Amino acid sequence: MCVMDIKKVKSSVKAGLVLLSVLSFWACTKSVEEVASCNFPEAEDMKLVWSDEFDGMQIDMTKWSYDTANGCQLGPDLCGWGNNELQYYTDREENSYIENGSLFIVAREENFENPGELGLDTYDYTSARMVTKNKGDWTFGRVDVRAKIPTGKGMWPAIWMLPTDTTYGTWPASGEIDIMEARGSNTREVVGTIHYGNEFWQYNDQYFEDTLATGERVDFADDFHLYSVVWTEQCIQFYVDGKELGNPNTRSTTLPQTWPFDQPFHLLLNIAVGGNYDGDPDGSTDFPQAMEVDYVRVYQEN
Repeated sequence: MCVMDIKKVKSSVKAGLVLLSVLSFWACTKSVEEVASCNFPEAEDMKLVWSDEFDGMQIDMTKWSYDTANGCQLGPDLCGWGNNELQYYTDREENSYIENGSLFIVAREENFENPGELGLDTYDYTSARMVTKNKGDWTFGRVDVRAKIPTGKGMWPAIWMLPTDTTYGTWPASGEIDIMEARGSNTREVVGTIHYGNEFWQYNDQYFEDTLATGERVDFADDFHLYSVVWTEQCIQFYVDGKELGNPNTRSTTLPQTWPFDQPFHLLLNIAVGGNYDGDPDGSTDFPQAMEVDYVRVYQEN
């Protein structure tokens, strides 16, 4: 998702086996020149360094924290988190919980009274935004998130990464890595994006669609899918179910002086409601809507 400091502005199988099979697939689909230039690590050269299988009774707060409220606390330009979003993020169990081995992040339509934060007095929607900042921060590696996304006009699910420290300055100078975003009005398409730039906001959107054996397009809200990023010093590549989501984002194809992806980043999971990306919910949108997350796994080279 993008930011002014936080989020994207847009108009327009177990661990080893999963990793081995998916990386083997990449080796078969990438050209030798691409693999060599990006130097993606082999499966056997990577180890699991952080994970959450969501197999407990409660969310593990040694691994996760919450971003709450509506962004006004960060400055007037970030009300609605910089995107005209309508939700108030909470840390309530109504908006995030574990059930049957999955994490549920839930967007609800309700009359929610603001508990003394900057912003509106009441909100029509609530949701949750969970972050690993200072509990899971990595420079380079591979991130796998197996998830099932919500559907409905105005739903904006996201699996993304932000720099833990603004080493190169405020957004977008210090970068952003969006592993997966989707519009609830079109869940047959997902997007991966990097954000960067100094004087001017720059980004690279990569769109992904897939087709079933029947020839029908996949609806990513119907089932779980594996959303991944492999991130090296020179390259960032997104994947869906082991298939390339666009081409590699490389240092050589951006402005080298604005490539900020050489510092620790942390992970964010959330559903935004409304805003610039998919517009606001309408009469066709059913609530509640959930993003269900089966696991998060992070690998780095040995």
